[in-house]
Amino acid sequence: MIVVDTHILIWMYLATEKLSEAAIKAISEADFLLIPSISLWEVSMLVNYRRLELPCSLSDWLNTVCNQPKVKLQEITPAIAVLSGSIDMHGDPADRIIVATAKTLSLPLVTADHRIRNLSQLSCLW
Repeated sequence: MIVVDTHILIWMYLATEKLSEAAIKAISEADFLLIPSISLWEVSMLVNYRRLELPCSLSDWLNTVCNQPKVKLQEITPAIAVLSGSIDMHGDPADRIIVATAKTLSLPLVTADHRIRNLSQLSCLW
């Protein structure tokens, strides 16, 4: 199982050419793709701010993605919430929750974000 950052989730369905070979391999070989629930909110915000255009309604797109056989949603647990507040990183709350999700569950995170990939004690794939 791997944790997928929001931009990776988007690229998986809308821009696969942006994914690295290592990311494609990790995604294809994973038994499950764990999507932090905050990513759904991030996609919604991108659509609402017109920074992302989807081929269908936001609701349909999110439901289609969430109902894929390999996709599992991860809600924010108390442990994830506590860790997200204490991680030494930039202040983006969604990134903090995504990183805390991967760290709490001891899973690798697929991300192209160099700020996240440079964090210590976090296994990242890109």
